[in-house]
Amino acid sequence: MPQAVVTAHAPAKLNLSLAVLARRHDGFHEIESLVVPVDLADTLQLRHGGPPGIHLTVRCAGDLAGEPGRILARDVPADASNLVVRAVMAFAHAAGIEPAVDIELVKRVPSAAGLGGGSSDAAAALRAMAEAWGLDWPPERLAAIGAGIGSDVPWFVAGRAAIMAGRGERLMPVPPLPPLFAVIACPADGLSTAAVYRGCVAEPERAGEAGRLAATLAASDLRAALPMLHNSLEAPARGLLQDVGRLLQDLGSAGGFAPRLTGSGSACFTLCRTLAEARAVAARLAALEDAGSRRWPGVFTVRVGT
Repeated sequence: MPQAVVTAHAPAKLNLSLAVLARRHDGFHEIESLVVPVDLADTLQLRHGGPPGIHLTVRCAGDLAGEPGRILARDVPADASNLVVRAVMAFAHAAGIEPAVDIELVKRVPSAAGLGGGSSDAAAALRAMAEAWGLDWPPERLAAIGAGIGSDVPWFVAGRAAIMAGRGERLMPVPPLPPLFAVIACPADGLSTAAVYRGCVAEPERAGEAGRLAATLAASDLRAALPMLHNSLEAPARGLLQDVGRLLQDLGSAGGFAPRLTGSGSACFTLCRTLAEARAVAARLAALEDAGSRRWPGVFTVRVGT
């Protein structure tokens, strides 16, 4: 029997490395990326049993609820273009059911930032639908549905540190990573994933780097790992949005080591060994102002998961 109410969490992610290896014949890019979850997360509550259809409401919480963070929500849609609605529709089609659900999506993850918020929300919706309907589908089945929604969705279904390959649908496990923290910061403007990828240059010579980075981190050698952080999309992101370069410079000046863009941006991050170190970097970054207003509207201290 279906459950009346299901709550699912949708964590953000960081790409500790992202190499674009080639352009594929299907228009996508062949990538290799070490991806990790963080404890900054959206929350999805699904209620089953209302009128037929999919009824989605979106509200902001945490740092996205007030000024200046509200700008980071960037008008998340509540219509059929939202990946949550697409995920519920795809699940209902695969299960042969007619959806009758009310969904409240509480956003804490900035959008258009390379943090995977929309894809994570979609994966959470797939898990919530399976739980609501009492269907014990394996993650592989949910991931296969998710692959038709977005390249990152299969990784979010699993939700663990892994190397993402192909166009994102192939996942390779990595050794357990040590506890780490990170500071994530966002400019006021987001970036279009498609536009960033259009400007990237393939780097086939970087094949295998994600595995070496994972092994180095697993050995708790952060000093050796930091120079291995890389993102092939950083150069085109800088070209499209000047604030990306400015933010990376400010992260370094605030005490961050080897700051990098995550995903296609516009968010950037720096890794830290301890929570105290991360909080200190975040405080210095959040204190920066331009004309009396915060320079960076979103600054988050997060725990990196495995």
